[in-house]
Amino acid sequence: MVQARHLKARLLIYPAAFNMTTGPAHWELLIRSRALDNQVFVAACSPARATNGDGYKAWGNSMVVDPWGKIFAATEEKEDLVIAEIDQARVEKVRKAIPTSKHRRADLYTLEYLK
Repeated sequence: MVQARHLKARLLIYPAAFNMTTGPAHWELLIRSRALDNQVFVAACSPARATNGDGYKAWGNSMVVDPWGKIFAATEEKEDLVIAEIDQARVEKVRKAIPTSKHRRADLYTLEYLK
């Protein structure tokens, strides 16, 4: 959360290729959690699931999640395109509703940003 907030991020993009074991168990949970704990939009991009051959079987299910953790645009496992309109004002509305940054105790630690 601190890093995204420090960089004034409104959108995080995660390209990933979760498989048929980790995808069902973790994909949606992790993406929605990153949106909520960073209070930003998250676009999670995954390859479509291959249906022929013995190659890698990706979970698919690309999605866009709002800062509240709500999925508002998504695909399934097949090749598809996600088009989502992002309301940047939503970020500030969520941050005002749940002001987690006010609970930060920067006096207890130091962060160094590497370039």
